[in-house]
Amino acid sequence: MADETTQRAELRRRVADFLAAHDPAATERSAFLRARYDAGLAWVYFPQGHGGSGLPRTLQAEVDRLFAEAGAPDNKPESNGIGLGMAAPTILRFGTEEQKERFLRPLWTGEEVWCQLFSEPGAGSDLAAVATRAVRDGDSWVVNGQKVWTSGAHNAAFAILVARTDPDVPKHQGITYFLCPMTDPGVDVRPLRQITGEAEFNEVFLTDVRIPDTQRLGAEGEGWKVANATLNNERVSIGGGAVARESGMVGVVSRTWREHPELRTPELHDRLLRLWVDAEVARVTGGRLRQKLALGQPGPEGSAAKLTFARLAQQLSGLELELLGEAGLRYSGWTMVRPDKVDFTGRDAGYRYLRAKGNSIEGGTSEILRNIIAERVLGLPAEPRVDKDIPWKELRK
Repeated sequence: MADETTQRAELRRRVADFLAAHDPAATERSAFLRARYDAGLAWVYFPQGHGGSGLPRTLQAEVDRLFAEAGAPDNKPESNGIGLGMAAPTILRFGTEEQKERFLRPLWTGEEVWCQLFSEPGAGSDLAAVATRAVRDGDSWVVNGQKVWTSGAHNAAFAILVARTDPDVPKHQGITYFLCPMTDPGVDVRPLRQITGEAEFNEVFLTDVRIPDTQRLGAEGEGWKVANATLNNERVSIGGGAVARESGMVGVVSRTWREHPELRTPELHDRLLRLWVDAEVARVTGGRLRQKLALGQPGPEGSAAKLTFARLAQQLSGLELELLGEAGLRYSGWTMVRPDKVDFTGRDAGYRYLRAKGNSIEGGTSEILRNIIAERVLGLPAEPRVDKDIPWKELRK
């Protein structure tokens, strides 16, 4: 504790010195963010030279708070969640020094937005069944296939991509992980309009997309291991983030309850209290998960956080509609737009109710997450699988 107290005091001094040398009001935004990264004050728990200072992860909130209080620009994390929460930690863990040098800085500053090319029409929950092919051609790979449910692809400069490189081995073994340029002429991004009326998701068609071998992440054929690390990071970023009490959906519903006593009923009161307690348990558990993350790599416990997040978002948004009655049926608009972010708390109740339906699908379906919890956390027997040892090319498609 004493050591962390000393580290916290030293971190505050470093931030103060940085702000004295880089006035947020007088420094161009991108220049300010690049300088912050170079000073090791971006991800403070990352290694030195890669935006960090090798400090405990628990100090990240402190440095972010100090910069926010000084009016410094942030890196718009709501618009690059996949890059910051999934691509960056995966590149840090599996990338070469050259890859870290090339990708981490513009990723953190927001100059390069990232998306995720994992799911396919025939490989959603069963991600290991991916059919998108990558064929070696000299010093590069030629990729052909289709991906789906790709958030933010219309704004992305790069994507984390899994593709099949060896169809002659079982499906989990023949996958390789790539850092795919979304600016390649063979990348075709098409919007998918959702139940909300918007198109934050996309389907992506890859036609002879050429990726240098220097942008292969991890060894050839070991993409499943790399992808699992990415998915663990994704579930933690979705369900295990640091939040204050009564933030998010539970805060919206609680505020409506307090401001409109005429809408209350005993039954709604009972449900709200139960969900409030569940949300508080999830918040405290998320804090414990982050403490564990500070000591090592994310584990399967992040699946429980994401599962709980999805359930609470859907139940709370449904309760809000019941509480509002007819007013909850109003909807702000049905114009098809391609948003940069998902804003649950800044929109109306109808949007929250419709958008929350996707929470139990995106980032791993709730059914798959329950399997992960059962097998990897509780140690229960795995479900029988007859396709694990069969070459991918022999599986029924």
